Amino acid sequence: MTERGIVSGIEVSISCGDCVRRSTPDCEDCLVSYVLGDQPETLTMSAELADVAGMLSREGLVPRLKFRRALSDR
Repeated sequence: MTERGIVSGIEVSISCGDCVRRSTPDCEDCLVSYVLGDQPETLTMSAELADVAGMLSREGLVPRLKFRRALSDR
């Protein structure tokens, strides 16, 4: 556990193929596109890095995460 009580070793994985905003203007201005470039696929980062990215986003220093999972046709 870390000082804040978060279990270390947790990863956050975002698959752009599952996002309803892929290939839209929102995709172009998303944290994943900012980090990976024009043709993002998947972004995986530790919980600690996800916290840092969230803080930078809240301060307006990087775009915010705009991922929204597509609903499956079941």
